[in-house]
Amino acid sequence: MISENLRNILSKLPSGVQLVAVSKFHPIPALMEAYDAGQRIFGENRPQELAAKVPQMPADVQWHFIGHLQTNKLKLVLPYVTLVQSVDSLHLLEAISAWAMANNRVIDVLLELHLGAEETKHGFTEDEILGIIGGADTPPETSFASLRPLPPSAVPTTTQACSPSQQPAGPSLLHGRGWPWVSGGVSAPLNGVRIRGLMGMATNTDDMVVVERDFERIEALYNKVRAMGLPDFDQLSIGMSGDWPLAVKHGATMVRIGTDIFGEREY
Repeated sequence: MISENLRNILSKLPSGVQLVAVSKFHPIPALMEAYDAGQRIFGENRPQELAAKVPQMPADVQWHFIGHLQTNKLKLVLPYVTLVQSVDSLHLLEAISAWAMANNRVIDVLLELHLGAEETKHGFTEDEILGIIGGADTPPETSFASLRPLPPSAVPTTTQACSPSQQPAGPSLLHGRGWPWVSGGVSAPLNGVRIRGLMGMATNTDDMVVVERDFERIEALYNKVRAMGLPDFDQLSIGMSGDWPLAVKHGATMVRIGTDIFGEREY
């Protein structure tokens, strides 16, 4: 059934839209059935489960982390993933960058926009995302005091990962596009991350009018950022089982589907 479900979904997905098979709580035999049917991108929500599954799956699997990630769990996730879809705070973005630079890596990430009405959801506001990438007059509220732009002459040109000894002098805070902010003498360059796009989850409702409104909102922000010319900003991850056709209508380049592939989860 998993193979048949995959074929059915892939036959309806437009060219250029990637399918992320959400495998949380599903056993390795189910993942292998999807793999044998050609699926290569799998999304996991829990660090411990991801770390346990990686050595049991073929080496060419691409793992995406799509759940809330705590900074004390980075070592269970970052060595294995090709994309962290759910970066929901500047603190997390900083922590991922610090880990990446310490390990000579650049980690691809998506910034998560808080779309749904639920208070429990994580994510940035539109203004916070624009602040991070330099599309707003001021950066988002952070734990840093009095962030202000660096002069152009002080802007380093590289966004590649490097060792702490190779970091540019001075208290620069480099965002994913190499956009710097100064913060109270604290040096925290973010050139260990590459911001590839946005991720969002629509309101948990059967009302497709509400869901489509959420997707329209993130599509508008995505298009606004794309128009700014942010390098490599080309991914919009929206849509899950039950609403992914609407997500595709509104510009999704990735859809995250679990139940429609694997069936109900085995808790």
